[in-house]
Amino acid sequence: MENKSESYLDIETTSLYPFDGIITVIGIYIASEVEEKFIQLVGEEITKNNLLKALEGVEIIYTYNGKGFDLPFIKEHVGIELTECFKHRDLMYDCWNKNLYGGFKKVEEALGIERESKGIDGRIAVDLWHRYKIFGDEESLSSLLKYNKEDVMNLKILKVRLGI
Repeated sequence: MENKSESYLDIETTSLYPFDGIITVIGIYIASEVEEKFIQLVGEEITKNNLLKALEGVEIIYTYNGKGFDLPFIKEHVGIELTECFKHRDLMYDCWNKNLYGGFKKVEEALGIERESKGIDGRIAVDLWHRYKIFGDEESLSSLLKYNKEDVMNLKILKVRLGI
């Protein structure tokens, strides 16, 4: 019997629009009955082959606003329409069905989901990437990767809190 996994995916970018920016980080948490793993593709590691390899064995991908943000960016910059290869569920719409509106951080706060990287948002994530790329600031990269990991891992907590 094949072991199907579910995954949680979040990206960091340099813009709100695919035509105007790049993907800097793709964070993926994969959970199945037999294993859990967390993968981050960073900068030049973000390729179609690397993404597909990371998602190997995955049945469904969970995102927050992935339909409007993450998946279009991935299609534009990585060249793959993930919904053609995997089931996808955008938890933002499940939140809306429970009268939870706003960005992911606002929903986390409303549901009491804790966050160590409080105060960091998408704008600061862009600054962290630029500090890393321009000045070689490894601490900025480390902060960005921790922020992305927390986003990804909190997607699973969100799914559980929503009762999905």
